[in-house]
Amino acid sequence: MPTLPLYRAAVAADIPAVVALVESAYRGESGQRGWTTESHLLDGQRTDAESVRELIGRDDSIILLAERDDVLLACCHIERQGTAGYFGMFAVNPDLQMGGIGRALLAEAERVAHASWRVPAMRMTVIEQRAELIAWYERRGYALTGETLPFPYGDERCGLPRRDDLRFVCMSKPLGEVFA
Repeated sequence: MPTLPLYRAAVAADIPAVVALVESAYRGESGQRGWTTESHLLDGQRTDAESVRELIGRDDSIILLAERDDVLLACCHIERQGTAGYFGMFAVNPDLQMGGIGRALLAEAERVAHASWRVPAMRMTVIEQRAELIAWYERRGYALTGETLPFPYGDERCGLPRRDDLRFVCMSKPLGEVFA
């Protein structure tokens, strides 16, 4: 049985590995091996070194890594946004998806956000067309809030849309009873 992943906050030296993991999970051929690919919706990059560096350096912001034997398995970004935590930039090595690593990292991110910032809820945004991903989050206790946000068309840092009807749906999960 494999050892459990170890979790830690990313530092500047982790930036190249984080960028490579996120790109492999969401774009190109490697992303198509897993189920989290967005390549049918977006071309271009998902993130870059400058964006990751900014997230690592921002107050109340953590890029959380899941590693085993010093190998990066998964990552996510969490930060305090007002009275809630925000969860994003979630990536699991495409060859390891469907093995429970993502579920475990999400739970750890919720724990860290609640312990670090005492936030009562975790929020996130998901591309509306990602029905299977929305359903995955719903099975983990997240609910659609009814709010939507426009997709940032024209901002190549967010990818190059392959269609003109993209938008984000907002999801939220209360954390208070989970960690009470």
